[in-house]
Amino acid sequence: MTEKQSIIKTFGITKRYGRQRAVDSLSFEVREGEIFGFLGPNGAGKSTTLLMLLGLTRPTEGSALVCGLDPQRKAMEVKRMVGYLPENVGYYGDMDALQTLEFIADLNGMTKKEAGDKIREALHTVGLGENGRKKVSAYSRGMKQRLGIAEVLIKDPKLLILDEPTLGLDPDGAIRLIGLIQSLNEERGITVLLSSHHLEQVQKVSHRVGIMIRGKMMAEGSIDTLAREKFGVGGKEYTLEEIYMKYFQED
Repeated sequence: MTEKQSIIKTFGITKRYGRQRAVDSLSFEVREGEIFGFLGPNGAGKSTTLLMLLGLTRPTEGSALVCGLDPQRKAMEVKRMVGYLPENVGYYGDMDALQTLEFIADLNGMTKKEAGDKIREALHTVGLGENGRKKVSAYSRGMKQRLGIAEVLIKDPKLLILDEPTLGLDPDGAIRLIGLIQSLNEERGITVLLSSHHLEQVQKVSHRVGIMIRGKMMAEGSIDTLAREKFGVGGKEYTLEEIYMKYFQED
């Protein structure tokens, strides 16, 4: 079986703010077609890493390739192929979902016909087909997160970068959103970089994970591989939380 190509690859990227290293010589890869769980405590440098991958902040040292492109030199091309859902999604509350997605489509240079087809499909995919004319201000947080997924889907992305997508959701909302992410990966082949503190959810859907602590990638691999490295037995014997805490305590 041929090994899948890297859709994200970093080469010792570092981000310094004064004397502080928010990200420290970070090298890792996300392979095409996988869900990669990006883990670490607050302040580990995860969000800063995501911003560098999107070309929204410049690394102090090192480089990265996203969809085969340098996001610092080809930021607009990268943004066309990557869907990004930040931790806190902001919307105009007086718009409904259809108006919101029409606005986003216009920003992405789509024709009205092309946008209409993609918007209807995206709303149906995320389960908001019957709420397209509802004001976004009346949406629950879970509905807003699903609208955020719809927003990135209209670009037909090769890669989704999701920063704490289930933060603040109730258990049912979190389960539905994680299920949606998994179905997009399995049915459409979209690669997903999932940054989250909800380790149980990450364990259910991730093919591989990376554990970042104090700006460094402390571990990268399948849950089974990491369990064997730390405990000598496979991942079925240990939860991702137990594996994560082992790395965290030994740092």
